[in-house]
Amino acid sequence: MTTARWAVTALRVFLVVLFAVLVLFQTMSLPGQFAHLARESPEQAYLRWPATAVTVFWVLCVQVVIVATWRLLTLVRDDRIFSEPALVWVDAIVWAIAAGWLTLVGVFGYVGFHADDPGLPMLLFLLSVGATVLGLLMVVMRALLRQATALRSDMEAVI
Repeated sequence: MTTARWAVTALRVFLVVLFAVLVLFQTMSLPGQFAHLARESPEQAYLRWPATAVTVFWVLCVQVVIVATWRLLTLVRDDRIFSEPALVWVDAIVWAIAAGWLTLVGVFGYVGFHADDPGLPMLLFLLSVGATVLGLLMVVMRALLRQATALRSDMEAVI
């Protein structure tokens, strides 16, 4: 088995593990954590459901990225990565990152105006910058994939 096939297989194993852990977080850990916080701090109990919804949505965005990555790995395995279907899955990743980024910026804005301590707004700012970099990187990678796809199509037409 080539190095690329080993890497694809290993990545798929870890994607399955990551997806399973995210499902646990989505269904048990996050709702339970915010319920506990609501009991411990009744003055902030009104944040329980919005915080649960936003964090579950972020996990959903990561799950979309995982599924799209799985599909891209299938295209790599089948030597069809430089094709139009690959662009659809890269678009799914870009849109998932964009949706997560928009909600992150909204949360950052809300917390920034209501926080007493600068720690959480600074963390949210760091996450926002990281998500921005990741999203822009995916846009650049999409452009490179589109260019490589066009070049491969041109080469196949010549041959």
